[in-house]
Amino acid sequence: MNNSKQNTLLIVEDEPVNLNILISYLRDQYNVLVARDGKEALVQANNLKPDLILMDVRMPKLDGFETCRRLKNDRETSDIPVVFMTSLTDTEDKVKGFEVGAVDYITKPIQYKEVLARISAQLGLRNLQVILEQQKLAIGQKNKELQIQNMELNAFAQIVVNDLKKPLVRQAGFTGVLKTELANTESLNFLQEIEQSRREMVDVVDDMVLLINIRTQEVVVEAPDMVPIVAGVRYKLTNLINEYKGTVIAPASWPIVWGYSPWIETIWEIYITNALRYGGKPPKIELGSDYDGEQVKFWVRDNGRGFTEAQQKQLFTPMSDIVKIETTLGKGYGLKLSIVRLIIEKSGGTVGLKSQAGRGSTFYFTLPAIG
Repeated sequence: MNNSKQNTLLIVEDEPVNLNILISYLRDQYNVLVARDGKEALVQANNLKPDLILMDVRMPKLDGFETCRRLKNDRETSDIPVVFMTSLTDTEDKVKGFEVGAVDYITKPIQYKEVLARISAQLGLRNLQVILEQQKLAIGQKNKELQIQNMELNAFAQIVVNDLKKPLVRQAGFTGVLKTELANTESLNFLQEIEQSRREMVDVVDDMVLLINIRTQEVVVEAPDMVPIVAGVRYKLTNLINEYKGTVIAPASWPIVWGYSPWIETIWEIYITNALRYGGKPPKIELGSDYDGEQVKFWVRDNGRGFTEAQQKQLFTPMSDIVKIETTLGKGYGLKLSIVRLIIEKSGGTVGLKSQAGRGSTFYFTLPAIG
């Protein structure tokens, strides 16, 4: 990925043997800079702005922890990812490293594949941020419609950085600790954290790809068969339904509409997932439709807490307000509902809900009827 030497690494290591090993591993793929202690690292980081810093924990003059802390407190260097090098048995050092701002660590004795894998993962994340910023600037130079997209992509970039990078960092940290502490009962908690982080990461990536497709993809409108679509979504959500002890009731047949099957499946999945997670205890969910001669309204009714009028105005919000909405109402009501709105607007329909605090909610979307 980086064989064109587009990325620059700063290696901070005072031990000549380890330093020479790292240089031999990395010089063919990256531009390599060297610092022998923490003070020299601070100077080079400010002057040369490397893409990543690979730093030993134990060093004279200024140790790795304090060096990292100073880097993160300096606005000029705070966004440079720091990867620590530490002994395989120094669990306390690994935890402290994350506390002072490191994104990952490499265990000693240093292994070639581990070094390349961890550096590549962190540079991939950093390069993604750079690409998103470049796209934002390019979009800002176009017409008014693209300027709106610029605001949305900017907001989405924040979500990607916050929701994708954090789970990746957590995975790296917890996985490394488990290598030496699998016999510890606390390992089970670490494994659960890793699995949750993985799910969050996959979910965010899927949303990112879907959002890009909605904005750019030209689709062929068809007459989707709702029966297998809804059945497929219910099967996909089997584990979630069982987890929440939920009940999902659907009709045996549906009206025929114009639409695009993969997008419609996504909408059903979002609506039903939200109804399970935020519905009653246990959730009772009913699916249905209404036909007015031109449009068909498909709906998902739950027995949850409902929404006040003020809260309802925040739903299906533009993406520029997503972070705020997800903080107050839950993740499914931010980016997810914005994606629903974009899909349906591009399909010629509308979205909305009917709700009353304490009496559940009915989320709906409409599509053009056939015949």
